[in-house]
Amino acid sequence: MDDLKISKKKPAYPITPRLNKYLSEYNRNFKLPIFYEDLLRFQGSIVVYDKDDEDTLWLRVYYSEFEREEIDLCLKRVYSNLVSDGNENIFQYLSVDHIDFCTFGNSKPFRIKVRNTLNDNYTHFYVKKADSSRIYGLELEHMLSPNSLNFLVYKDTLIEEHIAGIPGDEFIKNMLPFCLPSEKSQIAKEFVKFNERCMIRLLGDMRSYNYVVVPTHDFDHVVYKIRAIDFDQQSYEGKFNIYRPQFFKENNTMVNLVRDKITKASIDQYKVEERSIIAKRAISYQKRLTKLIHCMKYDTISTPENIEQLALDIYNYTHDMHIKHSTSMGEILKYALDFVKRNYEDVNMKSFS
Repeated sequence: MDDLKISKKKPAYPITPRLNKYLSEYNRNFKLPIFYEDLLRFQGSIVVYDKDDEDTLWLRVYYSEFEREEIDLCLKRVYSNLVSDGNENIFQYLSVDHIDFCTFGNSKPFRIKVRNTLNDNYTHFYVKKADSSRIYGLELEHMLSPNSLNFLVYKDTLIEEHIAGIPGDEFIKNMLPFCLPSEKSQIAKEFVKFNERCMIRLLGDMRSYNYVVVPTHDFDHVVYKIRAIDFDQQSYEGKFNIYRPQFFKENNTMVNLVRDKITKASIDQYKVEERSIIAKRAISYQKRLTKLIHCMKYDTISTPENIEQLALDIYNYTHDMHIKHSTSMGEILKYALDFVKRNYEDVNMKSFS
């Protein structure tokens, strides 16, 4: 839909003491040796271009010799704590090759490239300004999606692991046209499930450049999965369709693929499957999820106007009175997940009887 609009600038919401306590309980809160603001002290930068000489919107930054030595050591400590137990013995084998800065979008992240000098393998992680709505998004992705996520928070700094995959817009443009018919059918199925997953857990703005496609070789064929990589728009916008990737014009190719490759009956089946999987995950994470949503209920992560509009939109979709009278994004999410779990349990009871 061409008229689907995202808020121009979503404010960053601070981490409340209640959320901070939750993060400490589940080992997300860790005393970091460097803050986001420390990386802003770069002396200069150069534009990073891709292999086709297109501007990537990333800047490769550099620091004074004295500061770079200290920053490198701190970033090695962050990396070690993110991926292992913080053992400093590995520092001698690590090299911070690049520090890139992105001025595009709300989070303005730094991307850190860390290389193992023993084998030349490398990985990335991100340093961002902490925002409570983004943290809620990361935690919900960890619990309700098929993918676990690793991140650390300390005061106003957020460290995120890199999510590997092919950016959705690049995949749609350069790879999808050459996929086999059977692969296109499988991708269409995955998009239906991804669309349903985002809608249920209220993750917004999944335009094609905010998710990646992950191909995995399995015997004699390739399996494709879709993963969100941007969690900035967790439970913020008021329009329900913003939480449904199918309504973004950037995803029109995927929507047309679904229309061409999958019948209405199969689409409904895949939606039921995904709702059942989410219900199972919500039940298995019940204690942790309840604590997270309790934090959300008493947190400010959107505007009163957006909350009122979204509650009404989802009520029109579910006819659940609890949702209609919700007064926070946390309440809306709670009752939306309760609705999905009730339907799952009702189906199971009918099958059992």
